[in-house]
Amino acid sequence: MRSDKIKKGIERIPHRALLHATGLSRKDFKKPFIGVATSFTDLIPGHVGMRDLERYIERGVCAGGGVPFFFGVPGICDGIAMGHLGMCYPLALREIVADSIETVCNAHQLDGIVCLTNCDKITPGMLMGVARLNIPAIIVTAGPMISGRYNQRKLAFVHDTYEAVAKAKKGEISPEELTCLEIEACPGAGSCQGLYTANTMACLTETLGLSLPGCGTALAISAKKRRIAQASGERIVELVKKNITPSKIITKDSLENAITVDMALGGSSNTVLHLMAIANEAGIRLDLKTFDDISKKTPHITSLEPAGTHFMEDLEYAGGIPAVLKRLKNKLNNTLNVSGEKTFDIADNARIFDDDVIRRFDKAYHKQGGLAVLSGNLAPQGAVVKQAAVSLKMMKFSGKARVFNQEEDAMKAILAGKIKGGEVIVIRYEGPAGGPGMREMLAPTSAIVGLGLADSVALITDGRFSGGTKGPCIGHISPEASAGGPIAILKDNDIISIDIPNRKIEVKLNKAEIEKRFKGWRPIEPKIKTGYLKRYSRMVSSADKGAILL
Repeated sequence: MRSDKIKKGIERIPHRALLHATGLSRKDFKKPFIGVATSFTDLIPGHVGMRDLERYIERGVCAGGGVPFFFGVPGICDGIAMGHLGMCYPLALREIVADSIETVCNAHQLDGIVCLTNCDKITPGMLMGVARLNIPAIIVTAGPMISGRYNQRKLAFVHDTYEAVAKAKKGEISPEELTCLEIEACPGAGSCQGLYTANTMACLTETLGLSLPGCGTALAISAKKRRIAQASGERIVELVKKNITPSKIITKDSLENAITVDMALGGSSNTVLHLMAIANEAGIRLDLKTFDDISKKTPHITSLEPAGTHFMEDLEYAGGIPAVLKRLKNKLNNTLNVSGEKTFDIADNARIFDDDVIRRFDKAYHKQGGLAVLSGNLAPQGAVVKQAAVSLKMMKFSGKARVFNQEEDAMKAILAGKIKGGEVIVIRYEGPAGGPGMREMLAPTSAIVGLGLADSVALITDGRFSGGTKGPCIGHISPEASAGGPIAILKDNDIISIDIPNRKIEVKLNKAEIEKRFKGWRPIEPKIKTGYLKRYSRMVSSADKGAILL
């Protein structure tokens, strides 16, 4: 066992002495040492229920014949960090999580690891960490939150809080109703109820094969989730004995499966960054073209919040990810799951309980997948849009630019009623390096929807969008403004043309005018110039490369 390096031989007497001090018995040294990385925190609704799941993972590891060692990794709630400088940190946290997994497991030579995670950047960070380590690993995602209720109506976090802010500004919601929405939209533990980044990544982790079947959609409050947690603890010991490592599970084929499921579900645009970063850690080349190629041949077969009307609980009751795999079987590769099963076995054994939640191809919500990759003179290295969340009317759009150098300025203009139909909001200097941290723009996009402008106003940025975003919102503009991308020289009233079906985004300026503007251009200073984000800004790559650290 790998852990023999710290527990066998006369020269390891000091090491064993320290391990005995933790309460280990002599017979424990004959067992696999299993790390349990937990991102429990009282700060995140998706993580507050993890103490319970930790118990069940511990039970499983012990029942399987291993010794569990718990250690913590930090977590951030994207929703709480949203709309202020706190949002500079979540994407950068992904690297801290990956580094923490590597550091603890290698320093203590652990034999295997179970990662307990849930929310947006923590799950991909853990996936990056286990891909880098390449020791046996299982991911347990803590599960979605159930829907809230108000006046017999199901509530979801984004629709009934962020969008409600703009509606309240218009006088469409009473103070009494607004207070009820605030209290009832998030009724308890779990990741937010729609197909936002946390739940998208949970589904894709299962599809990749690193979570047991059914884990991705099993609800946070369910006994099913407890059983999966315990089974994961038992199974990790078997993976150690059989030396089944992430490199046998994270392959080009399994990454393509994850992209296919992502497109079929209509998941968060953040998955582009995360899957590319995971592939990088696994030594696999993955580029934007792969996402777009798969999207063009994968129908969008679910309609989940925020773009649709169904909730994660509906997907769970319709059969979860195994049922999605069943529907998509002919478009998938037959890859390995940590359970020991292959994708096709899981698909064959699944049942689809609701043909509207998981539609047949001939009744798909859209003929193409959820995401599209655009390019043009405004984004020479690419940009990403969640096309499944864009109305047919806005798939092609041209408008005058309204340019802002930070999210807060754009938000003030939107809520003050200064944005009119026919305009394209441009928010720049929010990229991975220039932000720094590539902030999500959920507040302005939700305000646009809440004010009824989703069918007349577009938004583009070198930052990101939350999985909760809907409407013609194009992010990941590459190169970013601080790196001298064309978005840096845009001015108010420039005409911007967006053509999603033909994958184009352009500014109506000729090459000579663009070159002329760049002659007098200088990047603005990053908003944060100290601490971790200063180092992050120096090392991070562009969004089209996954915003990985170089």
